[in-house]
Amino acid sequence: MTRITVEIENSKAVLLREKAEKFGLLPDQFVTASIEDLIAQPEPDFEAAMRRVLSKNRELYGRLA
Repeated sequence: MTRITVEIENSKAVLLREKAEKFGLLPDQFVTASIEDLIAQPEPDFEAAMRRVLSKNRELYGRLA
């Protein structure tokens, strides 16, 4: 298994924990399930979702690069 580390704003980390708790999951489990669900989507849906995510977070990705 591969480990991936990401940085998110504190406010988003709080929201992530809250959403994970609603599903009875730890934040990392919630993120893993979300990624697996995103990847499992049919190709056109996945590409559209990735474009939305990349567009929305372009500035953050630039700072992390």
